[in-house]
Order: sequence, then C-alpha cells, then structure tokens
Amino acid sequence: MSHLDSYGSIEPRGRDRAARPALPWPEHDLGPGSRVRQAYAEQPVVTWTPEEYDEARADDQPTLVPGHPDFDRAWSSGPAPIDGPDPYQPAGAAGPDPYPGPEGDPYAEPAAGPGPEPEPGPAPDPSAHGPAHDPFGPAGTAEPASERPPGRWRGRRRPVRGGGSAAGHGRSSRAGRNLPAAIGVGLALGALILVPLFTEILAFLVVLAAAVAVGMWEMSRAVRRAGAHPPVVPLIAGGVLTVGLAWWSGPDALVLGLLVTLAATLVWRLSEGKAGLGRDMTAATLIAVYVPFLAGFAALLAAVPGDGHLRVLVTLVAVVLSDTGGYAAGANFGKRKMAPTISPSKSWEGFYGSVGTAALGSALLIWLLFDVAPWWGALFGVAVSIAAVLGDLAESMIKRDLGIKDMSNLLPGHGGLMDRLDSILFAVPTAYLLLAVFAPVVS
Repeated sequence: MSHLDSYGSIEPRGRDRAARPALPWPEHDLGPGSRVRQAYAEQPVVTWTPEEYDEARADDQPTLVPGHPDFDRAWSSGPAPIDGPDPYQPAGAAGPDPYPGPEGDPYAEPAAGPGPEPEPGPAPDPSAHGPAHDPFGPAGTAEPASERPPGRWRGRRRPVRGGGSAAGHGRSSRAGRNLPAAIGVGLALGALILVPLFTEILAFLVVLAAAVAVGMWEMSRAVRRAGAHPPVVPLIAGGVLTVGLAWWSGPDALVLGLLVTLAATLVWRLSEGKAGLGRDMTAATLIAVYVPFLAGFAALLAAVPGDGHLRVLVTLVAVVLSDTGGYAAGANFGKRKMAPTISPSKSWEGFYGSVGTAALGSALLIWLLFDVAPWWGALFGVAVSIAAVLGDLAESMIKRDLGIKDMSNLLPGHGGLMDRLDSILFAVPTAYLLLAVFAPVVS
C-alpha cells in the first residue's frame, strides 16, 4: 500500500511526473486567494453554550485510555465479557451462534500445533495504570474529575467577559476603569499642578511644557495607525517653544509659535522625501493645533499678573466638576445616548449633570475669588462644561477613527495623558476669553 500524498495529489511520482513551475506554496489550490482558502474562510463560526456542549457530549463515547476498565478488557487475552444479551445475536434466537465462521472465530490466530496449553497469566491490575474507578469522573458527569482534554469546556462557571479576572472587575468602575487607581492618579496629577501653581509659577510653566511634550508624543504615536508619520522632533521642540512664547509675550506670540512649529516641521519632512508628504503634514498640523496651541492659553491664564494662578484654578475646578457631575449623573440616571457612534458611554443625563455641577460650583467660586455676580460665574461654568464635553467628544472621535481605546497606557486607570488633557485643552481658551470679559485684567 503506497503512502498518501500529503498534498492530496494523485499524479505519478518520480520521472513520470511532469515538471511544474516552482511556487512558494505546495499547490495552486493552496496559495493565497485560492478557492480552498476562500472556502475555509467562508465557513461560519459556531459558538456553543455550556448547555449545548453538555448535550453534544452526552452521545460521545469516551476514548479508551490506560487505566480504563474497558481498555484493560480489550487488551486482555480472554474474551470481553458481555453484560446482558449479545448485541450481535438476532432477537429471539437461542442456542449456539447461528452464524458460525470456519473454525469458530475467523479472525483467530491459527494453531501452532499440538502442545501444552499455556497457563493464563495474572489478571491485569487496573491500579497499575490509574485509579480503579472511571477516570472520566463520578457517575453522571461527562467531564473527567482531574485531567480534562485540552480545549474543552471546564466547568459551568460563566467566563468573565472583556478579559482579566473577576476580582479585577470587581474593583472597576462602570466605565470599565480601575476606580481606585484612577482616583490615586488623579490626585497625584492635581498635586503636581496645584503645588507649583501656588508656590513657584515658573515651575508650573515647566510642568505645562512637559505635559505638552508628552501629549504630542502620544498623538504622534497614535496617528501612525493611520499610516501617518509626522516628524516628532520638530513638533515637540516647536510645541514647547509655543508655550514659552505665549508665557513671555502674549497671544500674538502664541500664534507666531504655531507658525514657526509648522514651518520647521515642513522643512524637516521635506528632507525625508515627498512620498506621503500631504498625509504627514496634515497629521502634524492637527497635533500642533490640538496640543501646544490650545495648551498655550493655560500659559496665558497663568501669566496674568496678580491673579493668574486663581484663573487657572477656577478653570481646572470647573473642568473637574464637569467630569465628576457627568460621571455621577450618567452612571446613575443615564438612559438616552448622547453620541452613540462617537462615545457610547455618554448620555444626555450625564451632560446635564456636567453642566449643572459646573455652573453651581463656578458661580460660588468666582463670586468668592473675583467678586463677580453669581450668574456670571454660572454662565462661566456652563460654557466651560460644554467646551470640556466637546473636547472629550473630539478626542473620542479621533480615537475611534484610529481604532484605539486610549492614547497610551501611561497613567493607570486613565490611559494616556491626552485622555486627561482632552477636556482641559478645549476649556482653557473658553475660560481665557470669558474671564477677560467677566474679570478684566487691571494693569
């Protein structure tokens, strides 16, 4: 009997086989895009529930393994015992086998001749191969008690969806985040901003520049999933320069820093060739406007003489109140989706909670710090909250378009730094313009 061709070919072998062109795969039908691969790809994926699996396993016959009683009886020298009537005996037949073969068993080994009958050996010891009971578990179970075949359903406990352990999900929030880690990281970030803000304002500028650099690095890394490769070095250097110019020279220098950043990025990118230039410069422009230009308004707020640190404080408090109120209202009362195609977790009830909480808190805080009428403070809170929600939706749209959940995994419980800066970046220009009207700077 000739061996089977592993490639399924029935053509002659050796010299009788016609010459065929050399291919990187064995046969034409097994190559990329072939009918065979397409047929396998079109097969539907069948998913079984535990109950359906148990019903299907009920008709399965266990595989005989060493240690199983049927295994020992099958390989013993004596005939296998039959419990009950012979399944091969016709119904109602009695007496000897009506279908005897020649010399009894036609498959028996021929006799070697006259001689003494061999003495039967000792009975096989089932304990030599395993336990004396059924290795497939106690009676009534279809799965083995100790060792189960790989790839089969192990018990009836429902698996945890979304990955991770059940214990880890018990500590997570309703938004899928690790709530204790998120709170700890949030407090650490708040201290990193507020301590230099009220002690040494130049240290706050350093923290702001570092945040801009990290945010631009995360954005540059994320847009690579769309095939864009903006130059990172001129972008980060120009972003830090933009924040510094806004601090030292005001709004006009902020616009100048943006233009210088884009020009330096274009020159750097042209030195690498023209292939993909438009795509890379589009991504670079988005990053330069989204991160350092918007963050430059925080430097403008902090640079206001006398009460710059208070202006930054009321802006950050309004954003934090907006996020906290929106989370609390959405988690407890959220029913109507606000933007299901962009951010499925946001609801209109959460939006109302964001606006209301920010309005109340800002009305009280601005009245106490700037001696401004509470309704102006409430208007400030409403505007900042709307800007913060729009900033969050804008980054969610970018991440959904790129096919990512977080910009990075730099901050436990939060994702990336840009996942925390998204609402602040849209809020600081709004706060700068409104505070310039509500609480004008007195030289």
